[in-house]
Amino acid sequence: MCGSGEMEMEKIRRIKEEVEGELLKRPGVTGVDINYKVVGGHKTDRLAIRIYVEKKRDVPKREAIPDTINGVVTDVIERRFVLKNQTNGKIKKGGRT
Repeated sequence: MCGSGEMEMEKIRRIKEEVEGELLKRPGVTGVDINYKVVGGHKTDRLAIRIYVEKKRDVPKREAIPDTINGVVTDVIERRFVLKNQTNGKIKKGGRT
């Protein structure tokens, strides 16, 4: 039997999966996940759909991230992800990178 916390997480996960593709199409959005909302640098006890952006800035209303999505609070986080190639692009012996 699922606890209420597990049921809440599953509900949020379904909603996130429904909207993730559309969110990632928005300019500057670099990622989407689920975790606790952070306010003023402090983690709250509210689960949120977290949207990562390259830089927080004023955007046209149609591009703005809403405060909630289908009843789930959102949290916009400024973060840029950089993928690092551990082999610096060189081919290792055996043909693997």
